Amino acid sequence: MEPITRITENIDWITLVLLGSLLLIVIAKKFFYSRFLNFIILPFNNKYIIMYNKKEKLFSWFHILLTTFQIINISLFAFFSWKAYWSLEPENSRITFSLIFGLLFLFLIVKMFLQLANGFIFGSYRLISELLFKKTSYLNYSSLVLFLANVLLSFVYIDSINLVLLAITIFIIINIIGWVTVIRIHQKFISSYFFYFILYLCALEIAPLIILGSFLK
Repeated sequence: MEPITRITENIDWITLVLLGSLLLIVIAKKFFYSRFLNFIILPFNNKYIIMYNKKEKLFSWFHILLTTFQIINISLFAFFSWKAYWSLEPENSRITFSLIFGLLFLFLIVKMFLQLANGFIFGSYRLISELLFKKTSYLNYSSLVLFLANVLLSFVYIDSINLVLLAITIFIIINIIGWVTVIRIHQKFISSYFFYFILYLCALEIAPLIILGSFLK
């Protein structure tokens, strides 16, 4: 029997990324325990939104930690999705992830800045800040699903397209719940300023995604 050389991808850097993002959750739970307990049941109870929807909560340390966790895991999941659907050379893995992370981070920062600037200009800064906090909270929660998917895609179901699709489905469902909750809470404002709300969705929610998608394509 002749030995067969088997080339495997070095996933040490992926393990470090996963451990680093998990550390963010551990820190958030350690220093903001009661808030973390309310956050962990977010899709089933909007107590977290009601309790912590106050001024500058968008820039609290708890929210920043979870948003960083979100960006890391969305980037890593995008990397695994790319790897599952298209071939990717092992030596290009870290570069590809770094590019995805950098683009996503820049995209989210610019998008948030434009939304807050829009609120400041039109005198609705507080409302826009509340919308961002609520929307980002659900996005942060859904990134927990992506973290679990990333672990499975790293060590168990490598390059599994079915797992990728399942994670995307759950991710979308959680964020739809978030949007429905946001619309329900602000239904009076939306009904009074329906045109403004549609303009907000088109200009600051849908358009950036289309631009990003076109750029990646």
